[in-house]
Amino acid sequence: MKMAAPMPVGAFLLSEVQEDSLYRDEGLCVLGIFGKSSLQPGSAKESLINTLADKHVFPLFGAEQDEETPDGGSLIRAYYNQESRVLYLLLTSVCDNRELLRACEALEAGISHAEAHEVWKGAERQQCLHLLYLFSLCHVLLLVHPTCSFDVTYDRLFRALDALRQKALPLLRAAIKDCPVSKEWKLNCRPCPPRLLFVFQLNGALKVSSGGAGMGTASAEAPGGNPEKPKKHSPRRRLQHALEDQIYRIFRKSRVLTNQSINCLFTVPANQAFVYVVPGPEEDPVGALLGQLRANCALRENESPGPMTGPRRYQQLRHSPRQPSFNVESSSLTSAGGGQLVDCTLKEFLWQHVELVLTKKGFDDSVGRNPQPSHFELPTYTKWAQVASRLYQVMLAGKEEDSAELALKVQGQLKVLEGFLDADAKFSESRCQKALPLAHSAYQSSLPHNYTTTVHKNQLAQTLRVYSQHARGVAFQRCALQLHDDCYKFWSNGHQLCEERSLTDQHCMHKFHLLPKTGEKPEMDRNPPVLHHNSRGRSTSSCNCGRKQAPRDDPFDIKAANYDFYQLLEEKCCSKLEHTHFPVFQPSTPDPAPARNDPPGPPDTGGEAEGERLKDKEEAAGHTPGESTSLSLALSLGQSTDSLGPYGGGDGAGGQEKRPSLVDRQPSTVEYLPGMLHSGCPKGLLPTFSSWSLVKLGPAKAYNCHSGLDQPGFLPGSAFLLPWDIVIRCRAEEEVGQAEPLDAGPSSWPAPNKALPGKRGGAGGQARGRRRDDVARAFVGFEYEDGRGRRCMSSGPDKVVKVLGPGGPKEPAGRVLSSDMPLYIPSPAQGRGLKPHYAQLARLYIVVPDAPLEIILTPQVQPGPPPCPIFHPERAEIVLPPDGLWVLRFPYAYVTERGPCYPPKENQPLASYRALRGILRASTANPAPPPLQQQ
Repeated sequence: MKMAAPMPVGAFLLSEVQEDSLYRDEGLCVLGIFGKSSLQPGSAKESLINTLADKHVFPLFGAEQDEETPDGGSLIRAYYNQESRVLYLLLTSVCDNRELLRACEALEAGISHAEAHEVWKGAERQQCLHLLYLFSLCHVLLLVHPTCSFDVTYDRLFRALDALRQKALPLLRAAIKDCPVSKEWKLNCRPCPPRLLFVFQLNGALKVSSGGAGMGTASAEAPGGNPEKPKKHSPRRRLQHALEDQIYRIFRKSRVLTNQSINCLFTVPANQAFVYVVPGPEEDPVGALLGQLRANCALRENESPGPMTGPRRYQQLRHSPRQPSFNVESSSLTSAGGGQLVDCTLKEFLWQHVELVLTKKGFDDSVGRNPQPSHFELPTYTKWAQVASRLYQVMLAGKEEDSAELALKVQGQLKVLEGFLDADAKFSESRCQKALPLAHSAYQSSLPHNYTTTVHKNQLAQTLRVYSQHARGVAFQRCALQLHDDCYKFWSNGHQLCEERSLTDQHCMHKFHLLPKTGEKPEMDRNPPVLHHNSRGRSTSSCNCGRKQAPRDDPFDIKAANYDFYQLLEEKCCSKLEHTHFPVFQPSTPDPAPARNDPPGPPDTGGEAEGERLKDKEEAAGHTPGESTSLSLALSLGQSTDSLGPYGGGDGAGGQEKRPSLVDRQPSTVEYLPGMLHSGCPKGLLPTFSSWSLVKLGPAKAYNCHSGLDQPGFLPGSAFLLPWDIVIRCRAEEEVGQAEPLDAGPSSWPAPNKALPGKRGGAGGQARGRRRDDVARAFVGFEYEDGRGRRCMSSGPDKVVKVLGPGGPKEPAGRVLSSDMPLYIPSPAQGRGLKPHYAQLARLYIVVPDAPLEIILTPQVQPGPPPCPIFHPERAEIVLPPDGLWVLRFPYAYVTERGPCYPPKENQPLASYRALRGILRASTANPAPPPLQQQ
C-alpha cells in the first residue's frame, strides 16, 4: 500500500508498504517529533509535518483518536513520504491538549489525590517508553515547545531516559540480535546517536515585523541600544542563539551531553543551528493565506519548468520556494539592505540536518581533543521495519509469546524513572518522612506505661493532627497509614492495658494477659502473661448476716462478687445459721452448657409492672426445690414455650387463674443461665449459684429495739430498725388465711391506741371484750454500706436513721415500705475529696413477731434507668414464718447476658437505681380452731 494518510505505528509496521523501484534500495531518514502543544485548537506538531511534506497530511484541527492502546495512552503515528525519503514518527501524549482532555474525562469523579497522581505518573511512564522507542529508531528528533523559553523539566526527563536506556540496553540487544543490521546497530540498539533539534513558538514575548525585502526588524530595540545602527542579526535570530547557549550549558552541566557523542542519549550540532523560533501568526490571516498561495504557485526564475527526475529529488524540495503555513518571510539567505542577514525558513533549518543523513555523511558531534567517531547507518525501509517491529513488540506491545518475557523485563525497568520523573512524590516522601518522627513523639508524650484503647485512639488522633500540619503531597495517605500501624505496634508491644473492666467499672491494672485455666497457676514470665484480673481496688464488705466484715478485691466475675466472697465468710460466721436456699441449676448431664438463645428486650417498667408482679405470684407457687429433679422431655432438650420472662404480661383471660404448665414449673437441667435471673431471661433456666442470701439470725427477741443491732461498721445511732405495726383482725372462719395486703394505706397499720370501726370501741361493739394484743409490731431496716465498710439504716428515700437518745427511732416503717428505695445513696460519711462516694443497698432486716401472721418477701431491684431489666431472686415470693430475725442480702453486682449494670457516675441521677416498692406485705396465719364449749 502507498502511504496516503498517517496511521498508528503498530498498524504501520504490520502493513505492506509498496515502495517505488527508484527508492527501494535508497536509505531513508527517520524523523521523530515530540513535545508539547499550546492551548490553540490546532496542533503545531501535526502542522509541522504538513509544512515539511508540502501535503495536507493531518487535518487542520486534529485527527480522530486512534485506538492503538485500549487505555487511551500515548500514541505514535507514522507517515512515510517516499519522494523526500523521510519517515515521520509523531508522538502524541498527555502533554498535548487533546490527549490531556481525554485523560481528564477518563478519571472518575471523587478519585483521591494519591490515585489521580498514580494515573498521571502511569501516563508519564508510558510516554517515556514511547520516547525511548523514538530515540532508538530515529536519526533526527524534533522537540516542539509552545513558548519561546526552554522548559528545564526536559533535563530531568532526558536523564531519566538515559538511565532507562542503560538498564534496558541488554534486553533490547536480545530483541534485535537476529535483525539484518550492522554490529554497531546491534551493539548500541540505534542506527546512530540521534541529533536533537528544538522548535519554539513565539508567543508575544518578542514582536517581529516584516519590512523591505522580507527583512525582519525589531519593533522596539533593547534598552541601551542604538536604534539608528542596525544589527547584523534579527531579534528572532539573536533569541535563537541565546536559547542555543542556554540549552547547551544546561545539558553540559547535568552531563546529558558529554564530549563523546557515542555515549550520549542524543547530540546537538557544534557548528550548526539546532534551535528555531517560529514567528507568531500574522495579524491579517487572509493576506497570509494569499501570500502562501502565491508562493506555492510561483517558480524560481532560474528554475526550469520541467520536473526533475532522479533519486535526489529532495534537493528540489530543499530549494523550493514553498514556505511554512506559519511563516511568510523570504527564503533568501543573502544580506538585505543595512547588512542584516535574512532569517531562514523552518524547512531550510531542518533540511540541512536531513541532508547529512540522506547523503550518508552522518553526524560528527563529538567535541574535545580526541573525539571518537560515532557509528552511523542509513537503512532501507525493509531493514528499519524489521528492527522497529521487534522493538515495538518488546517496548510497547508485548503481545507475542516470544517477546512477552522481554516485554515484562522492560516494564520492570521502569522503576528507574521514579527517582527522576516523580519529583513531587519524592518531595512528598521526604516531607512526610520528616513529619513521622514528630508525630511519633506526639504519640508517646504523656503516656503511661500501659494504657487502654480509648487512650490509644485519643493519642492517635492527636498524632495525626501533628502529622497533618507538616506532611504534604501524594505520600500523605500512605505515610499516615504507616504512622497508624507504627503506633498500633508500639501500643500492642508491651504497652496494651487489659481491656477488662470490673463490675464496679474499673479497669484491670495489668497489661494485656490471659486468664489462667482451671487448675493453672499464674505465670508472669509468659508472653502474654497468665494472670487474674486486678484493678487494685479494694473495699470492705460484710458477710451474709452482717456480723463480720472483711476486705475484698474489686470483682471481675459475677460469681466472685455475689457468691465466692460470702462463701468464704460463711465458714467463719454464718454457717450455723438457718438459711433459706434458693433453687439453682441441677445438671442431669456431665457437660451442661450455658443457654445460647439471645435474651429478649427488657420489658417496660411503667404501668405493666403491677400486672407483671401479679403474674409472677401465680407462677412462683409451683417453684419448689423438690420439683427441680423431675423433667419433661422438652425441658431435657432445653426447649421453652415462653420467652417473655418471669414478668411477661398475662393472656387477658378475664382474671381467671391460669394453672402453670409443666414447662413453666420445671427448670432445665441441661442448660443453665450464665448470668443472673431477671425479667428479661427466658423461662425454664436457672443460674448455677444464687446471688441472693436469706438467713435467720435468731428469734424475734434477738433484736433489742432500745439498743439496735450489735454489728460492726454502723454509724453512731444508725443501727436501729424501723417499727412496723401490723393489725391482726378477727375474721370469720371462711376468711381465715386470706392475705391482707399492707401497703402503707390507712387501713393497714393504724396509729397505736387508735380504734378501728367494728373493733374494740367501735359501733358494732362485738370486740369490746378483746385484749390489746390485736396489733403486732414488726421491725424493718434497709441497710446501706459503702466501700469502706461504713453502714447505716435508712428511714426514707432521702433520710438516714440517726437515734440520739434511748427508745429507738420514732419514724414508722410505712414510708420505706410504700416508696421505691434508692439502690445507691450518697455516703453519710463523705470525706473531703471532690469525688462523691456512694453507699449501696446491701441488706434488708425483718423482725417477724411471735404472732399469728406471716410476712411475704418479694424483692425486686432495677439497677439502672429503663430499659434496664428487673432483678429478683430465684424464688419470687418468700414467706417468712413468725418469730424470727431475718436478713436478706442483696447482690453486690448486677449482671445481665449483655454485660454488667455499672454503678452510677457522678452526673447520673440516683433515682433510676432503685428497689421497687411492695417488697414486704403481711398475711394472717391460720390459727388453731377454738375448742368446742359444752352447754
